[in-house]
Amino acid sequence: MPEPAFWHYSKIIKPMFDATPEDQILLGRIITAKGDEVIEDGFVEVIAGKISRVGTRAEMGAAPEGVTVADTGGMTIMPGLINSHAHLSWDGIHELSAQSMYDSPEIRAYKAAGNMLKSLRAGITMVRDLGVHDANLFTKQAVAQGIFPGPRLLVAGESIIQTGGHTYWVCREASGPDEMRRAVRDQVKRGADLIKIMACHDTLEFTDAELEAVIDEAHRNRLPITAHATFDACIRRVVEAGVDCVEHGGSMSDETIQLLVDKKVPIVTTFSALVMQANPEIARKFAVPEWKILERQKAVADKSRFDGLVRASKAGVQIVFGTDAGSPAVEHDSIAPELNFMVEVGVCPTKLDALRAITIRAAKLSRMDHLIGTVEAGKAADLIVVDGKPDEDLFALTRVTRTFIAGKRMH
Repeated sequence: MPEPAFWHYSKIIKPMFDATPEDQILLGRIITAKGDEVIEDGFVEVIAGKISRVGTRAEMGAAPEGVTVADTGGMTIMPGLINSHAHLSWDGIHELSAQSMYDSPEIRAYKAAGNMLKSLRAGITMVRDLGVHDANLFTKQAVAQGIFPGPRLLVAGESIIQTGGHTYWVCREASGPDEMRRAVRDQVKRGADLIKIMACHDTLEFTDAELEAVIDEAHRNRLPITAHATFDACIRRVVEAGVDCVEHGGSMSDETIQLLVDKKVPIVTTFSALVMQANPEIARKFAVPEWKILERQKAVADKSRFDGLVRASKAGVQIVFGTDAGSPAVEHDSIAPELNFMVEVGVCPTKLDALRAITIRAAKLSRMDHLIGTVEAGKAADLIVVDGKPDEDLFALTRVTRTFIAGKRMH
């Protein structure tokens, strides 16, 4: 693996925030995220930050000495939620370019801190921050060193683009294969967990040589690479070139879908910008202009525009939850609207499948499924308690009463 980021070498005498894992047994209804399994009256035993036992209440027996028993009163216990596409230092105000160019580093830090608290309260136990600028590198340091409480973080550092490319006003510009490799190495040096590229906007971006270089350099450093890709030609191109994931997705031919299936490349769909901006009551609070609200309403109403993603899902492409949180009108604690639309559109056939998109499939995308993503013995106790039944009503997820990361109570 690459050399660790510089901050790993600084000794922390005493973290400012350092919760202790709770040894306890939670009683309640359990969604394990292992297939469609639901234990209607069950228990989850947590010891030293890990799940030690899961089963029906009848199987529980006596609690081990020193382990408390917490009865949720029939609430739902399930894996912590994972937002696989977010921007913690963005606040959802419509003009992204203005805050991207003119927010001071200190304000970016405060926004990220506030959004991490909102995420924890919403039951989000891991965030995949896909950057744009480099604030997420410092957010990760703050959480890792106990400077501020937050979810688990996987960060991309600066998104890499061609000079003058999509969102050039905030990303890392590069021209030519050598500069692409340097851009990747700079993210690696500063502690990025993955690399993100903006592969298109209205047109394809990167020369073939640039695309080959940026992907090869990421993989040489043993990091996955993901691509903003929103239409067929771009999706096909980046998948053929070797990216590990597609962000957003869009229209796709049968040939492109088969390529995704063959190469086992997942798609992180991000419907929330459309869904939230189509709601005038919400959109106006974030200064979304009226013409865009009308445009989004038409887009949401026309389900045919999502046909490529639906066909991809039915063909076996893994669909993973992400909201593009921080984008206009998309707050970091807004979870249920995205999940609900995934089911409504058909990229997830059932509510339980949508819940797997935000838990175990998200964990697999980030190569963390050995540790998190399901409620089963041996995994970290990343758990939430929900007042309601999310498998029957996804909006029950607006009522998260407790959030645990590795057994530590974070909300």
